[in-house]
Amino acid sequence: MSGNTITTMNYYSLNKQAPNVTFDEAVIRGIAPDKGLYFPEEIPRLPASFWDTIEHLSKEEIACTAMKPFVGDTIDDASLLEIVTDVLSFDFPIIELEDQVATLELFHGPTMAFKDVGARFMARCLGYFLKQRNQKEEVTVLVATSGDTGGAVARGFYKVPGIKVMILYPSGKVSDIQEKQLTTLGENITAFEVAGTFDDCQAMVKRAFLDQEITNKRQLTSANSINVARWLPQLLYYLFAYKELKKKGKPLVFSVPSGNFGNICAGMMAHHMGMPVQQFVAAVNSNTTIPRFMQSGVYAPTLTVPTISNAMDVSDPSNFVRVLQLFENDLSTLSRKLTSYSYCDQVTRATVRDVYENCKYILDPHGAVGYLGLKEYLKGDTEAYGVFLETAHPVKFLPAIEPIVGKYKELPDQVKNLVKKGGITQKIANYEELKGHLTLIDS
Repeated sequence: MSGNTITTMNYYSLNKQAPNVTFDEAVIRGIAPDKGLYFPEEIPRLPASFWDTIEHLSKEEIACTAMKPFVGDTIDDASLLEIVTDVLSFDFPIIELEDQVATLELFHGPTMAFKDVGARFMARCLGYFLKQRNQKEEVTVLVATSGDTGGAVARGFYKVPGIKVMILYPSGKVSDIQEKQLTTLGENITAFEVAGTFDDCQAMVKRAFLDQEITNKRQLTSANSINVARWLPQLLYYLFAYKELKKKGKPLVFSVPSGNFGNICAGMMAHHMGMPVQQFVAAVNSNTTIPRFMQSGVYAPTLTVPTISNAMDVSDPSNFVRVLQLFENDLSTLSRKLTSYSYCDQVTRATVRDVYENCKYILDPHGAVGYLGLKEYLKGDTEAYGVFLETAHPVKFLPAIEPIVGKYKELPDQVKNLVKKGGITQKIANYEELKGHLTLIDS
């Protein structure tokens, strides 16, 4: 599963019924023709010198070193540096809350969510490839969101030439601010409000990719974390955290609030590339498919349960097949590196209150679930140092947060203007209605 840095990285479908492709083809296609997710044919091991000197490297140097093996020769070095410099134009601070516990804040980007990095990286890669090919045909980015993906993708692709974005989100199951991030941009961004759950939205997206009546008229790609350019850059968060925490000399534990499992899978990729990690904790809400799988070995998705940590309201996570592939589909091997716990809304709310009272720190609901998972794993472990990921700014979840911590006194700049705007959305009830929009050539 590992090898040295290679000039050309190929990607294969995890369904293994489609031709291997280069990075640019994988990005433009989004999903393989056999409905499988693309996966790198090799996992590069970064040299010992990289890990020895990482604390002296800039974000951009780390990003170029880590991403170059994956993009291969599809992006030249100068362009890759330009892309990552643009993408990483904000901070990723680590805030220590307790002796063994810190949070990695991933909400300092334009849409205040961890998905800003992946969405911006993918948008710039796709724009680069279309320009290199001098492609005249418009590409349609079709994406499902449980909350934060849609806003990050909309902002990342806003006004990018030659690209139209269509976002599906579940009606009544995203926060008001999340919905405004999807519906207020206009231009090349169209939002569809779906009568259903995120899993319904995701199923529609996957079905559209295989529908020749659509693909004969539109070139589709996806900006969900099923797309390699959305998924892989997320490994950078973990490298930035390792850079800051290496000096502690303690075994690291990462607790990741997990929905579609792209983020934690990217962290595991960083580990396979050589980053020392003692354990990953997949902290989930009341959608318990993965904790049950880790206990029983039976993968049995149920109906999606709506929660206050709505971005994790996923019962059938697409990226878990990649997690399994990283561990060669062996549950016992995976269990040595992955632990998964679930928490209900009642416990999540109580944790937001406790951390606010004890640490004067406001968690968002997803971060609270991550904190809970980390604390549970660290019970009795006095050696490890734990980091939980704060994946979105709490201001995006005011109806859940304000009854616990009180009224927000000052809204972030990213939110102030949104609150005043009216959004535009198109309501759809089923796949046939979506197909009607996608088969309209001038839509």
